[in-house]
Parts: sequence; C-alpha cells; structure tokens
Amino acid sequence: MSVKAISERTGKELLYKYICTTAVVRNRFSCVTVTTDTNWDCITVDHPWLLTERLVVKPDQLIKRRGKLGLVAVDLKLESVQEWLKSHLMTEITVGNAKGVLKKFLIEPFVPHIQEEEFYVCIYASREGSHVLFHHEGGVEIGDVDNKAQRLTLGIDEKLMEEIVTQQLLVHVPDDKKEVLASFIVGLFNLYEDLYFTYLEINPLVVTKDGVYVLDMAAKIDSAAEYICKPKWGDVEFPPPFGREAYPEEAYIADLDSKSGASLKLTVLNPSGRIWTMVAGGGASVVYSDTICDLGGVDELANYGEYSGSPSEQQMYDYAKTILLLMTREKHSDGKVLIIGGSIANFTNVAATFKGIVRAIKDYQEPLKEHEVTIFVRRGGPNYQEGLRVMGEVGKTTGIPIHVFGTETHMTAIVGMALGHRPIPNQPPVAAHTASFLLNSSASAATPPITRNTSLSEHNTCSVTDAITPTTGAPPAKPTTLFSRQTKVIVCGIQTQAVQGMLDFDYVCSRDEPSVVAMVYPYTGDHKQKFYWGHKEILLSVYKNMADAMKKHPDVDVLINFASLRSAFDSTMETLQYPQIRTIAIIAEGIPEALTRKLIKTADEKGVTIIGPATVGGIKPGCFKIGNTGGMLDNILASKLYRPGSVAYVSSSGGMSNELNNIISHTTDGVYEGVAIGGDRFPGSTFMDHVLRYQDTPGIKMIVVLGEIGGTEEYNICQGITDGLITKPIVCWCIGTCATLLSSEVQFGHAGACATQVLETAVAKNQALREAGAFVPNSFDELGDVIKFVYDDLVTNGIIVPEQEVPPPTVPMDYSWARELGLIRKPASFMTSICDERGQEVIYAGMPITEVFKEEMGVGGVLGLLWFQRRLPRYACQFIEMCLMVTADHGPAVSGAHNTIVCARAGKDLVSSLTSGLLTIGDRFGGALDAAAKQFSKAFDSGLLPMEFVNKMKKDGVLIMGIGHRVKSINNPDMRVQILKDFVKQHFPSTQLLDYALEVEKITTSKKPNLILNIDGFIGVAFVDLLRTCGGFTRDEADEFVDIGTLNGIFVLGRSIGFIGHYLDQKRLKQGLYRHPWDDISYVLPEHMST
Repeated sequence: MSVKAISERTGKELLYKYICTTAVVRNRFSCVTVTTDTNWDCITVDHPWLLTERLVVKPDQLIKRRGKLGLVAVDLKLESVQEWLKSHLMTEITVGNAKGVLKKFLIEPFVPHIQEEEFYVCIYASREGSHVLFHHEGGVEIGDVDNKAQRLTLGIDEKLMEEIVTQQLLVHVPDDKKEVLASFIVGLFNLYEDLYFTYLEINPLVVTKDGVYVLDMAAKIDSAAEYICKPKWGDVEFPPPFGREAYPEEAYIADLDSKSGASLKLTVLNPSGRIWTMVAGGGASVVYSDTICDLGGVDELANYGEYSGSPSEQQMYDYAKTILLLMTREKHSDGKVLIIGGSIANFTNVAATFKGIVRAIKDYQEPLKEHEVTIFVRRGGPNYQEGLRVMGEVGKTTGIPIHVFGTETHMTAIVGMALGHRPIPNQPPVAAHTASFLLNSSASAATPPITRNTSLSEHNTCSVTDAITPTTGAPPAKPTTLFSRQTKVIVCGIQTQAVQGMLDFDYVCSRDEPSVVAMVYPYTGDHKQKFYWGHKEILLSVYKNMADAMKKHPDVDVLINFASLRSAFDSTMETLQYPQIRTIAIIAEGIPEALTRKLIKTADEKGVTIIGPATVGGIKPGCFKIGNTGGMLDNILASKLYRPGSVAYVSSSGGMSNELNNIISHTTDGVYEGVAIGGDRFPGSTFMDHVLRYQDTPGIKMIVVLGEIGGTEEYNICQGITDGLITKPIVCWCIGTCATLLSSEVQFGHAGACATQVLETAVAKNQALREAGAFVPNSFDELGDVIKFVYDDLVTNGIIVPEQEVPPPTVPMDYSWARELGLIRKPASFMTSICDERGQEVIYAGMPITEVFKEEMGVGGVLGLLWFQRRLPRYACQFIEMCLMVTADHGPAVSGAHNTIVCARAGKDLVSSLTSGLLTIGDRFGGALDAAAKQFSKAFDSGLLPMEFVNKMKKDGVLIMGIGHRVKSINNPDMRVQILKDFVKQHFPSTQLLDYALEVEKITTSKKPNLILNIDGFIGVAFVDLLRTCGGFTRDEADEFVDIGTLNGIFVLGRSIGFIGHYLDQKRLKQGLYRHPWDDISYVLPEHMST
C-alpha cells in the first residue's frame, strides 16, 4: 500500500461532493471524460451544457505542466473540441523521459476570467504535519512556487482556522476576496484530512464575483486508508504514470494482493524485454532492478515486482504463472532470462513459495523452452535448501536451464551471470542445512563473497581512524539503549512461531530468563500458552486486555505489536498510555500515514521509540530480538547473531536487514545491533534516530546505513557528519538507483520507495552522502567490500580487537519444523481421501470447488465426490437429490421430529435439538435403507425366488426390512415411492434388484395391503441398482458401500432438513415447554404399591 495519484476528474468529484465551505463552488460535476470509445450523441444528452458552453479540453493522464506542453485547448465550441481531439487523441508524445499515448481527455466549461483572479493553493503531508502553500498569482507561469508561496505548517491534529489563513496566507490578496478564499481553503484542508489525501494542488484556483472555480487539480490519496474511506471514495481507479500502460495482469495481481495477508506486486515496464524478475522482498526487488540497470540491462528490463510476507504455495503459483504468461507472449532473438532472487528470508518458508513457482514452471515448460528462457535462482531463509532442490529438480525434468544458488553466493551475483558479465559456476559451494543448529565449522563459510567489481569509492584510500574524534552535540532525547539482556516484552497478538523464535534466540544467547513474559489477545479469555525454553516446557500468560498485562508485569518496557493494520493504531495508542513502555515495534504494513503520524507525535511526547510500522523489527545479538528478525535459528548461528560484534546497522527493508546480517558476519566480527525502521514514508523512528544512538554507544565502532529511494531522511545523516554529530565511520548505500534510468515513475515495493523530486532519488542521496564523508560504494555489489575495508582499517589501528569465538548452546529443533525439513517421519493420526482445504481453494475428491460450480454439479454431484469419490452420471446426481427431497420430512408425529420439537420447546439450541431427533433413527425408524439393501441383495444374489425369500424370512422369524407402512397401502400408495419409481425406470440402465423387490411386494401385499415396498426399501434397492450398473464401481466396491452404512446416510442427511425445519418452526411460533398430558399416559403401577 502507498500514496497513489488519482485522475483529475476523480479528485474534483471528491472535492465537489464532500467539501464544506461557505464559498460558492461553481461548475460542480461539470466534467466529461472522452476516449476513443466515447459516443458523442450520448454524452451530449447526459451533459447538455456541452452544446451551450464554451469549453476547455485537456488530457487526464497524470501529465504535469500540460499548459506549457500545449496540451490544453480553451474557449472552444464543441465542434472545435472534436476537431482538436482528432489531432491529439491516440497521439504519441514524449514528456520528459516518458513516451506515451494520449488516450483520455477531460472536457469542462471554460471560465472567462482575468489573471488577477487566478490563485495557487497546495496542501501536502510531511512527518511533522501538513503544509499549506498559497500564492496570489496562479496559472501556467507561476514558476518556483516553493520559494514564492506563503507557507503555513500545521502540526498533527491541529485545526486550520480562517483567521490564521487570512493573516498568514492571504497577505497579498485583495480584501474583497479574502473571506471567500479563507473559507474555501479551510474547507479544502478539512476535505484533505477527512478523505486521507496526501497531496492536493489546485492551479489555478479562480475566484470571480460569481464564486470559486477549480480549474486544474492534481491529487494523491493514501490507498492504505481504503478500509476507512471506501464509503466516500467509492471504487477509486489509480491510473498508471504517463508512459506506462495499465495491464490486466497488473490488476489481477493487485486483486490477489488485496485478498492476501502477504504482499504481491507487479509492474510491467517493457513487455518486449528479455530480462524478467520474480524477486522476494520489497528491498531486494529494488536491489535486483538496480543491478540489472547497473549492468546495462535497463532497456531490456521487462518488469518490476516483489512478493513477501510468506505467501502460500497457491498464491505463488498464481503470481508466477502470471509472469510466465507475460514473458512467453513475445519471442526475443537472444532468448530470455528469468531472475528468481531474494535476500535471506526472516520467516517466509522458501520451499513452500518455490513449490508454487515450480508448479507454474511445469505448466509453462513448453512455452518457456520455445522462448529459450534461462532461469537463475538465488535465495536463503527458512527451508531454502529444499526450495533450491525442487527448483533444480524441475530444471532437470523439464530440460529448462535453471541455475540454482544459495546464501553462499552474493545476492546479486546471479544478475551478472544472467547478463553474461560473470561465469556461471559448475558446482556452487553448499551452505549448511537449515537443520544444522550448530555453528558451521567450515573455514570457507567465513570467506567474504567475491563481487563483480573490486574497485572502491575514491576517498576510501585514506585511513578510517582519521575521522574518529570525540562525540559532540546534544545527546538524543530518547534512551540510547533500547534493549539489554534483561529486556522484558509483551507481545500483542497470538504469534506462536515468532514468540518461540524469540525464546530460542534468548536461550542460544545464554540469557538467564525468557524475554517474552506475556501476550495480549482480546478475542479470548485469560489463559496460558505453552512454549519451549531450551529443552524445557514453560507456560506464558495470555491476557484479554492490555491493562491486566501491564499491571501484572511492571518490569516490561517493550511491546511488540502484531495486530492487523486495522487495529494496530488503536492498540499502539493504548500502549502509549503506560509509562513503563519505552519501545514499541509495529509489524503491520498498510497503516494509513495520517494515523502513523499521530502515533509518532504521541510517542515523541512520551519519549517512546517506535520501530515500524511495516517492519520485521530489529535485533541486538546476545541480548534480544524482535519477532521474526534474523530468521530461523540456523541463520542466527550462521550470521553469529548470538553474540555482539562491533558493527551496527539501520535499514528500511526488513528482508535486506537479514542480508546485512549475512554480509556483516562474513566481512567483520559481526553485528552489535540492527534495526529495520520499515518502508513507509514516515517510519516511527528515523535513520538519524538510530545512527545517533549508535554514535553514543561505546561498543559500536562503525555504522552501516541501507537507505532507499524516496524521502530526504538520508540528508540528515549528511548534516550530522558535517556538524560533527556523527564521528564514527559510517558506510551508506541507498537502493533504487535504477529509478533515474527508467522512462516512467515506478512505485517500488515499500510505500515510501518513490521519488517525487530529484533530491529524493537514490543517486542524489548517494552522492550527497559521499560528499559529506560517508563511505559509499559504487553499487550494492560493492557494499560488502567497503564494509570490510572500513572494518579491517579499524582492526589495524586497534580500534576493534576481535574476540575468540565461543560456541553457543544447542537448541532442540521443534517437531513441526523437523517434519517440514523431512528429517523425521511419524504416522499420521488421521488419513483423508475426500477433501483438501490446504491450498488456495478447497478440493473435493481432487476437484477444485470452482470447477464444481462451473460444471453445475449440484448437491448430488458434491455428495458423489465426498461419499463415493466419483463423478457420478447426471441421472445419479438427480436421483440422490430426489432421495433427499422425498426423505426431508414426514410430519411432526414421527419419533425423530417429535424429539426435535420437544427439545426445541425445552429451550435447547439447534444442534442439540437436531441431535435428539437423529438419535431416534434406527431399524424401526428411518434406518432400514441399509438393512433392506442387504436383505434383498443377498436373496437376489443367492438365486432365491421372491416367494422363497418371503417364506424363508417368515420361517426365520425375521422382518423384511423396507416392507410395510403404518398409513400407506397398495390402495393408498405412497406418492414418494411412485415419483422415484418413475424416474428410476426411465433413467437407470438396469433395475434388476428393484424388479425383484416389486415381485416381493406383490406377495406381501396379497397377505396384507399395507405390506408395501416403503420409501426406505425403495431407496435401498434402487441405490444398489445404481451402484452396480452406473459404470463407476466394481461389484465389490458397490457391496462395500452398502456394508459400511452409506445408504442410511441418505436418510440421515435428508431428514436433517426436516428436523431443522421443525426446530425453526417451533422457535418462530414461540412455543413453550412441552409437557405430555396425563390423559395420554397409562399409569400401570404394581398392585401392592397402589394401596
């Protein structure tokens, strides 16, 4: 989720509909969108003003400075507008670096006015609050508005008043227009806040004696606020930047993303390109794009995209097949490459995501081979070895060239391989298995990765220690130390995997006691949850409300908030009311910016440090880690995170923070502390907040900052270096350098990763950092080399003295994870062969539920799948449904219905009442289907004649099941039986057993007219005919279904419909407790008891 631009028409419609002002806003809703599909006859009927007004026409495609580009035509009649559109509609133009086609235009009434009636107004958000810019001269020639305009800054929650607007903004406005403008600007600001705009510019805003006219407007809204603003926004369309087409595949992935707790993003840059990416992680995806462009692949880069947040196998299949479909539409003379990359995951199960990708590769193997696609894979994280194994295996089985690499290979090395800049190793080194919970003793594991280019930044030839001087400047307002070995934390939300990971980290760091003392979960009562502390089981308290948790654990000073994006704000604000809390980590992604800024304001007032939102957290080796930071225990050990090093880092990206752990552990003595501040535009704490903490921490000898495109926070680091606030050596790199090379604006994976001005580009920030004195590599590939250079110099000069390694204690592996890795096996407690709910959609006997509905299988078809594991013929499905219909009810007098009614009237719930009725089903009531089927089948299969069968049953003293009825007789036939008989005779291939039963009926009814073949008996024998003759079952299978009680299930299922009906009927009729009347009971007591 991120700030997104909306069309001018959408912005104006929101303004016209919801602005509240005493100013008269003219031309409300007088705007028409025109495309190649426009029917002029229809729109002139719907908008008759088009025929009478002078008009303005202009493109509505997020194009800046349209007037200067000659793209606005004014004061035209409709005929002239149509002529103008003929020469502009579907015309290709170039705006800056972007080349695009003019497809959508806006027509509005022309407003005659003079220059003195034009004004400029703009409202935009910053971390500290909102800024209102106003200039008394609007229009095309306004120039540098930032320097010319009057400016008013309002803090968070501060209201804008007309008096302040008049005094500070309207100083150069004629007196006769001040009142109107002040009211309009206040109304505009309130609209901006209420509808979660992040940017709103009107130029020009025209004020005449008739009222206010909004001529040109540009606006952006916070798409994360959709769950709040949907009723007012409606279905907002977010157009792509000019020069980039909107593809249906992008919309499909956006829809998948909106329905998933994971993150799935796709932007098509060049559908004809030969370099395609499928990258895990918002930060890593930018790094891969940077490296591709750095190696000269910008013109062939086909897409930008990322997946993160542990998507399911099915979600990854849908995501991967979309990319494979796009890349196999057009052939390329040089073939194509697919880069499946990523950093070291914190919690995503790599094997699960790769299995989804593998399924897609198998499905598209022929097109992939036809288009000569070569695939390069690099990944690390939980269960990544299994993921790499299945990926390599599919390459062998399909014949598609797939080159697979793990954490032993530098993250972006596969880009150089894919583009021919570095050789492809025949046998890459094998890293330790995820199951290895002991330190890797191999010496090669500590060898820094070889990079593409060994050159360093020019100024790095000097000594690092020359820059080290005593710290100056004011100390930070918040505590320098956030975490220690005594840190105690409450976790908001039930996150058992994250909590167990924290406890395992505590244990391997040899802490005396667990860091997690309790959890808060408002949807259950207070209870205990079981976890492991090393080999021992422990119980942690779970509280329903925050107040109880805080009261019972006064030593807690950290809260980790795993609440969803919809509730994270409220729960964090509640937490901020407790003075004992000094640090809060907010994990959720997608909290609206306006709410985040309120959190920041409150936290600053209370001296609380916020890490996040949209973060994995942070880690302090040997002391404490937040949630899933650092990944699984094997990565904790491999990256030496169980003990402190000398290097501290801060990063926007959570995924890239784990890659930094890996890089720093291979090039230095390890990490002292690392924090991922989150990828939002306004994170709770900033780079500078943490850099200043690191500056004041004696154990930290050098600092690493991984910034990114968007925002200007990195310039504070430049100023800090210049002012002498930062004196420790600092290595910085901002990812997103590819953005300046792309022809159109791209919103990268993080919400804040988009540059709106040159200062916000990664290139500009890297250059500024380099000039300020930071150590800045030439590319991300060189980051490890620069870190190693700085570290080695510190070691050489005695600033850092590496310590002897002490092996950490071993931690047993959880059973569930060991099973996931395939290290153990255990017989399953249950087996099932009819349904699988684990994927994207439920599967009935191998058939996805979408297919069930697509083929209109009905209830009978579903019953066939779940009961018989067969797709039954259509007539069989119809027969099943007819059986359910005819057995649904037989009045309130039968025992089952009677019991249900009595229970319902006793105040019991539906399930209890239904169960009471079902328990009466047996041989005497409704349970004769199986018995009838067995008796008639045995007699028929034994060759007994109908008369012989009747005589034998009489001789044995056994009732013939399915024969006889209390009410119906040969003279008063049961119409239910007649309906089924007509259908069976018409549709069944053979009715041998039914015919046999009807012969028996002739014999029994000759003795007594009510000894008819009843509904139970009919369904029983007819079902045997169905199973034996429909072609879907062997004789043994058919007999087995009868033996295991399948046919009685028909009656149970059907009659449940009636029982539920009786229950609802009694409740609806408000019937009271039932008491049986005395006169309907015969009291027969023993004689001696009656005297």
